[in-house]
Amino acid sequence: MGHVRKTRGLTLLHNPYRAQGNFLADGEYVRTMSALPLNLVDTAGFLVADNRGRVVGKVECPMYGTLPDVPDALSVRAGFFSRHRRLVPADTIADVDPTSKVVGLRVARETIRRFL
Repeated sequence: MGHVRKTRGLTLLHNPYRAQGNFLADGEYVRTMSALPLNLVDTAGFLVADNRGRVVGKVECPMYGTLPDVPDALSVRAGFFSRHRRLVPADTIADVDPTSKVVGLRVARETIRRFL
């Protein structure tokens, strides 16, 4: 655990807290990931949020490419009256929470391409 120390009105962390995840040799941590594939088939209507928690839009539909029964991406609509859509590749999706109906992304929303 970390210990807090005060110096000249500043609060400093004397012993840093241990980060969660797996420790790498360079002093970095990576989040633990599941080996199970994400189920993107039933995500229509889910809210999509980027890695900072900002809303990207709602899932319009899954999009298929290489395999006919496994989605490669999600079509995300920015707003109800918006004509623009974003194509969210499956590898940029960090987590799908079916209870709160939220799709969490690994990337910022600025890095996701618009189409149509």
